[in-house]
Amino acid sequence: MSKNKRLFLAVIASAALLSSCGFSVGEKNTWDVTQPIETGVTVESTGSVKVVPDGVQFNFSVFAVEATSRSASQRVNVLADQAREALDNAGIDKKDIATQNISVYPEYSYTQDGKQTLIGFRAAQSFVVTLRDTQKAGSAVDEVVLMVGTDLTIDTLTPILLDTKDAVEQARENAIKLAEQKAKDYANLLGVELGPVISVREFATSNVVPQPWLRADASMGEAAKTVVDLGTQEVSVTVEARWAFSSGN
Repeated sequence: MSKNKRLFLAVIASAALLSSCGFSVGEKNTWDVTQPIETGVTVESTGSVKVVPDGVQFNFSVFAVEATSRSASQRVNVLADQAREALDNAGIDKKDIATQNISVYPEYSYTQDGKQTLIGFRAAQSFVVTLRDTQKAGSAVDEVVLMVGTDLTIDTLTPILLDTKDAVEQARENAIKLAEQKAKDYANLLGVELGPVISVREFATSNVVPQPWLRADASMGEAAKTVVDLGTQEVSVTVEARWAFSSGN
């Protein structure tokens, strides 16, 4: 037997031995280890809980239209100071008041034939305010409206959840319970026993924010006050969990 033939047979024998041990030879001389796949079930579930919001986000803008950009900016600065004073009177902490945007731009009127005429300059400053006392949210809004007057737009007034810790923990617990029950259902249908949990993955939580209701309190007569109805928000947590199937031994 030639030397080359003996070498070829030796390589074939080695490959067969490695294959029987759970190895395979790749095309690029790499070794792939074949791992056993553990039988089990992977399920996904979402747990949720409804809670009453503990805060209100108040977005509003003050604006002015004047002949020059300078005069428009100066007028808006005065209105912004009035809004800050109103919020201070309502007991709102300065750290809960943030400027969102400041703008100045020309404003035109247009004729039917498409010609434009400069009216003046519109300046505006937008605020985002966190109202932590939900019972006084409406009165804070009224204070700003009373102080600033007609040079004001209320952009949004939205109940929000400031402290999400307890709600998220409860939603997570509900999600795990639902996932475990679903895994048990699969095990029962397959006639096997459910073993230990192998892995758990949590997806991002989500809050469903309801559209707030603003209404006037009729009992106040002409001096009707704004009332913000908080409603409830749904906090949800989605998990993906895998359980092994037990042999029952």
